[in-house]
Amino acid sequence: MKRILSRCFLHYYHFVVLLFFVLLLPFFYFFSRKESRYPQFNKVRKLWAFLTSAFSGVFYQFEFESDIDWNKTYIICPNHASNLDISAISLMMNNNFFFLGKEELLSNPVMALFFKTIDIPVKRDSKISAFKAFKKSAKRLENSMSLVIFPEGLIGNEYPPILHEFKNGPFKLAINHKIEILPVTIINNWKLLWDDGKISGFNPGFSKVYIHKPIDCSVFNEQDEETLKDLVYQKIASKLEYKL
Repeated sequence: MKRILSRCFLHYYHFVVLLFFVLLLPFFYFFSRKESRYPQFNKVRKLWAFLTSAFSGVFYQFEFESDIDWNKTYIICPNHASNLDISAISLMMNNNFFFLGKEELLSNPVMALFFKTIDIPVKRDSKISAFKAFKKSAKRLENSMSLVIFPEGLIGNEYPPILHEFKNGPFKLAINHKIEILPVTIINNWKLLWDDGKISGFNPGFSKVYIHKPIDCSVFNEQDEETLKDLVYQKIASKLEYKL
């Protein structure tokens, strides 16, 4: 019975996501036409995340290790095991931001609008694509847009999930441009919606997110890339409820 209900909730969740996307589409389209409108674009994105979550019975609890100066530019590094992670991070943010994500999202009729405009797609396992994506990301960072990147680069097939090894890209970018990294532990979204929910279904509830103290990357150099990566990994892992 529980499995049947979770499947029904999943279909309802997809309906709500699509419904509010369609209702907000004129605003998404208008604000996506120019980069100068991206701050307003993100406000609509946050509204979309709030409405789809609230009408689906998902509510977010954010715990901050320290105060965050949202006037600064950050590279935000969260773990990733659920499609709800996008909504969680969008609602957490309080400045202008963009996501860097897999190129396959361009084939999604909803996400394509974002990854053809404000967000940046990258082809997995392609060094050329990664170079272009991070070069474009660097320009956005210089224009005071914070970058959200999931350093695992994937959602694995394990259930319960594990914290996968991090890619080097965000840490190299942070060191080269002296941008602070904001590690984020998304604690239990996988219990509500694992990956896209096709296997586990959808379960309404409270999403718990822990935002760690920002890491000053100005004290690191190129030789410290692995050290920085390990530091962020351990911080995120320290608050997880699933196995490492």
